Amino acid sequence: MRNPRYRKIRLLIVTACALSASVLINGCQSAATPPATATGKIAPDDATLAARVKQALLADAGLRSLPISVATYRGVVQLSGYVDSEAQIQSALAVTRGVPGVQSVSNDLHIRAQ
Repeated sequence: MRNPRYRKIRLLIVTACALSASVLINGCQSAATPPATATGKIAPDDATLAARVKQALLADAGLRSLPISVATYRGVVQLSGYVDSEAQIQSALAVTRGVPGVQSVSNDLHIRAQ
């Protein structure tokens, strides 16, 4: 027969290993949390946000006819294309920042050569 003390030590070792494995497995799980805007509202998905920004740009009479592309990733909007003046760039940035859900704006707009 085995020593009762040996059984107790063996049980403690097995318990410690099982507990450690459980903690490691639970620690590796990721918690998916939706991005939040500065006001605490949940940001819409990228496709919806891009559509809202395009709609806002088309609603502005001074920007309607300009070839501005809109791309989004996790609430960050990238504007690219060509405009006629610095004022149009500033207007496009202001309109984009005014759309709910926009985290930040990346400006890749350029002034056309006259």
